[in-house]
Amino acid sequence: MVMPRGRSERSADVVVVGGGIVGLSIAWRAAQTGRSALVIDPSPAQGATFAAAGMLAPVSEFHAQEAHLLPLMLASAARYPAFVKDLTMREADAGYLRSETMLVGVDHGDRQALADLHAAHRRAGLDTEPITTGAARTREPLLGPRMTCAYRVGGDHQVDPRMLSARLVEGLGRGGFIRERAIRLLHGDPSDRQSRVVGVGLSDGTSIAAGEVVLANGLGAATIGALPERLALPLRAVHGDILRLSVPDALRPLLCTTVRALVHGESVYLVPRTDGTLVIGATQREDGRAAVSAGAVQRLLRDAQEVLPAVAELDLLEAIARARPATPDNAPLLGRVRGRDDADIAGLLVATGFFRHGVLLAPIAADIAVGLIDGHADDRGDAFRPDRFAPEHAAVRAAERTW
Repeated sequence: MVMPRGRSERSADVVVVGGGIVGLSIAWRAAQTGRSALVIDPSPAQGATFAAAGMLAPVSEFHAQEAHLLPLMLASAARYPAFVKDLTMREADAGYLRSETMLVGVDHGDRQALADLHAAHRRAGLDTEPITTGAARTREPLLGPRMTCAYRVGGDHQVDPRMLSARLVEGLGRGGFIRERAIRLLHGDPSDRQSRVVGVGLSDGTSIAAGEVVLANGLGAATIGALPERLALPLRAVHGDILRLSVPDALRPLLCTTVRALVHGESVYLVPRTDGTLVIGATQREDGRAAVSAGAVQRLLRDAQEVLPAVAELDLLEAIARARPATPDNAPLLGRVRGRDDADIAGLLVATGFFRHGVLLAPIAADIAVGLIDGHADDRGDAFRPDRFAPEHAAVRAAERTW
């Protein structure tokens, strides 16, 4: 719903700034508790969510440097079936598939890198097992001849973010959206940015009163006006290029599982969709270029054909790029913000910085955010507080590590 020009004002129990998959999930979950919820976004679900491949991959996305994220990733992946069931009775209507993932490598270096990753998985208690290349080809007959190793990954599924976000938008209804841009927070005491947050001001000059405001607008969260003093939201834009291709009837099914590959040290993934398309991705670049990179498209197609030569016979439907919001530790900014005297600032939550894991972590982020709105602390979110990079809190964490 578009707000009229002028000074008219609406109100809601929960106002979510940002209509990506995380913001939509929080708003929808809040609405399920009987609260009124509004999403403020000029173009809901058209940012990183629109580009995302939707791999729910706590295992194959595991990095030893991000081990602190693993419990949250596993918990959210386990939450997905119930989350989808609450949203729509048929999993297929949200594009949720319980298909497995296969890891493959091409050259000797790839083989060693995947062996090292498998060892890290075993140390972390994750479900991966080596399989022969013959067994891999039995599962996926169109895999290319240069494959030298393969692993079956348990616990990884997929969802179509475009279908899932469409169901969330439907669940919130037309009255659940204001297609404007939020430009500032409104405080109970306008002269005190540490005071309770009571709403948001919009780019059209109107304002929205709120019992709770959730900043889930990705990179924009760091630039919204009247943020609490000393709140540092160190977000950086990591652009990703991703391709969608159409599979002709003669080649269907092209793949039955998601394939993640290392090709001469470069990663590429291939995600089959039930609508007969294939998603190939994705690059990670911090060059500040919002447009699709021609070099990235060339590299993705080249590496995908090494893994699956039939890619050369597909039609290229789409090449898009989007920026994902990342933090210095690649973990989200999730929870309330401390004000003076170390007390939380009432009426404000932050939910951004999800980087590669926004789709995966959407259900758990919604649970944590709505739990905080309900007044329930959640230990799962303690490590991801949005104010953890404020100088005073960073110093405390450093002292704790030393001790």
